[in-house]
Amino acid sequence: MNKLPTFLSLLLISSVYINPLVSAKQYAAIFNFGDSLVDAGNLCVDGIPAYLATARLPYGMNFFGYPTGRCSDGRLVIDFIAQELGLPLLPPSKAKNATFHRGANFAITGATALDISFFEGRGLGKNIWNSGSLHTQLKWFEEMKPSICSSPQECRDLFRRSLFVVGEFGGNDYNAPIFSFRKMHEVHEIVPFVVESIMKAIEKLIAEGAVEFVVPGVLPIGCFPVYLTIFNNEPVTNYGAQSGCLKNFNTLAWVHNSMLQRAIVKLRSKYPGVRIIYADYFTPIVQFILQPEKFGFYKQTPRACCGAPGMGSYNFNLTSKCGDPGATSCADPKTHWNWDGIHLTEASYGHIAKGWLYGPYADPPILSRDSAQ
Repeated sequence: MNKLPTFLSLLLISSVYINPLVSAKQYAAIFNFGDSLVDAGNLCVDGIPAYLATARLPYGMNFFGYPTGRCSDGRLVIDFIAQELGLPLLPPSKAKNATFHRGANFAITGATALDISFFEGRGLGKNIWNSGSLHTQLKWFEEMKPSICSSPQECRDLFRRSLFVVGEFGGNDYNAPIFSFRKMHEVHEIVPFVVESIMKAIEKLIAEGAVEFVVPGVLPIGCFPVYLTIFNNEPVTNYGAQSGCLKNFNTLAWVHNSMLQRAIVKLRSKYPGVRIIYADYFTPIVQFILQPEKFGFYKQTPRACCGAPGMGSYNFNLTSKCGDPGATSCADPKTHWNWDGIHLTEASYGHIAKGWLYGPYADPPILSRDSAQ
């Protein structure tokens, strides 16, 4: 297997491009938890597995110039946030040659909010690929503590001055029954369990001393080529007239996000000294589709920049995904919101990160006036 570039090289790159902006809110560190939307390379720290297309070019073609384990052509939301806050790009938590005093990225591709035992109990154990659930990532966080602080009080002091990003979680949880072709009511039945798991994780981190959280919702998955391709025989009435997205999957995402926001409101009341931000993926992606020119994207049916022709016009093919033989990248990923049929382009992540930092895609924005010190 080819070795990925060392984290030191990534750190050197990030130091060149970091925005020197002095933000209204100073954070000592960022600790990030999540799945492939924010995985910075945890799945690849020991080298590039031959089977893993996301660790091959054209992944990483922009900004880095080589694959880093990120599932995009370049940077992710968490990268843009770190840079805007004047912090280095977060090292993958499994990196062996990194320092974690300014933060760590525990996210890993395939992560779920719920542990594998939940899915096994519902006959879905063979249909889910879970490389590190949310609560497994919390264990990794616990194991890291001795390397970043020398006493419980020192840890609490650091965590009180840090930003914790928890998610998004839920997408892979719902994929287990969706791609097992279970009925939609069975998928909806697990939403409360997913949201409860996220809330429990936040409470565990609050107990560690954390007081600043960003909690993203899930994406409008009905707009993504992977779903549009696999579920290509849906009735015409299940497609949005303007968006072309699958309504039933977007309804699922909306239900999750609504339940998550209600749970956040309750948690804010329970912990009045803790700031919990809801971060929105859903709205900006819908806007990318309905108002693409506003963001510099082509106006077209939801379509992967990197992929190969398949069912429909989505440029997604399960047998020739981005990074596989036969797949190619569009000439300029900045003109597309969707990267590989499953994840977003660097351009999309940049727009979303700006909306989380300054509004309107976060409640409240990370750098809202009430956060100034």
